[in-house]
Amino acid sequence: MPLPNRVRPDATLIADPARGLLFGNRGGRFHDPASRSPPTRLFASRQWICCVLSFKERRRQVWGRFYTELFFCDEVTALAAGHRPCMECRRGDALAYRAALVRGLGLAEMPLFPEIDRLLDGQRREGRRKRLHRLAAEALPDGAMIVEGEMSEGARFLALRGEQAWVWSPAGYRERVARPAGTVAVLTPPASLAALAEGYRPLWHPSAGGPVDAVPGA
Repeated sequence: MPLPNRVRPDATLIADPARGLLFGNRGGRFHDPASRSPPTRLFASRQWICCVLSFKERRRQVWGRFYTELFFCDEVTALAAGHRPCMECRRGDALAYRAALVRGLGLAEMPLFPEIDRLLDGQRREGRRKRLHRLAAEALPDGAMIVEGEMSEGARFLALRGEQAWVWSPAGYRERVARPAGTVAVLTPPASLAALAEGYRPLWHPSAGGPVDAVPGA
């Protein structure tokens, strides 16, 4: 049976056999290594990162000691959930993300990553619930993720790309639909939207109509 460590765009965790393109953590351990049952909380600190699947030949027992490993369909999913690129295993991506964020937000100084983590933490959640941002669909950059209808187990998540939207699943995007118009419920935190608008290129799952932008583990 798969562990409940696959991340949905709304930051909740599910059990699914799909591995995804990236993995990450939320600053420490919040699962029980003995039972490996669904955790009662969803994070250990404000540091929510997304990482490559392979780095310097490191090997770990998933959901063992130290931290709770999580898996993402792609980086579009990770950004929607409130994660950012890891500075250790994805240094180039992390620096590009920060630089684009600074341009997008018009910041006068380059923030340290703990400052970015604090900013994202205030934008991605309201207590234990996912924070939604009501914004005009026409103004959203490629890579933004929205949710249709009520936030629930059966919610439909849409990733925006060009004139289209892609219906999310843990294993990839199931189908292409028309890009919504008007005010929509956005999952991706505004700081990450700013980075996307300023040219940060997230890793897309290849099912979204084109090549991915990076090779996980490279």
